[in-house]
Amino acid sequence: MNQNIFKAYDIRGKYPLEINRPAVRIITQALITSFSLKKKKIKIVVGHDARKSSQSLYREVLRTAAADARVKEVFAAGLITTPTLYLLVNMLPADGGLTITASHDPKNYNGVKMVGPRAVPISGKDIYEVVSLLSH
Repeated sequence: MNQNIFKAYDIRGKYPLEINRPAVRIITQALITSFSLKKKKIKIVVGHDARKSSQSLYREVLRTAAADARVKEVFAAGLITTPTLYLLVNMLPADGGLTITASHDPKNYNGVKMVGPRAVPISGKDIYEVVSLLSH
C-alpha cells in the first residue's frame, strides 16, 4: 500500500490505483484494532459520500466490520456528510467511525476520514503505523 495516501487528517488517494477494496479492508482492520485497544467489543459508525466509487468501498468496510469478532455493532449510516459522522458518533455513542470520502479532491480520488470516541479526529499517519504493525 502506498504510504503517501496516509495524510495528516485522513487517508486519500487515486481510485482504484491507491484506494480500492483491498486497501479499505486493511484500513478498516487497522481502525478496528485501534478502537478495540480500550474495549473488547466496539460499536462503530460507517458512512459514505456521493462519489460513484464510494458505495463499493462502503460495502467493503461493512463486510470487514461484520466479519470481525471485536465489532459488537455497526451503525450503517449510508450517504452522509462528514459533520453527520461526528454527530452520529457522539449521539449513539460509538467507539469511533469512518466515512468514505475524498472531501474536495477530484472525482478520481477517494479516501477515508476517521474519528474515535467523542468524534476526535484520527490521523491517517496514526493509522499507517497500525497498518505497518499488522502487516509484519
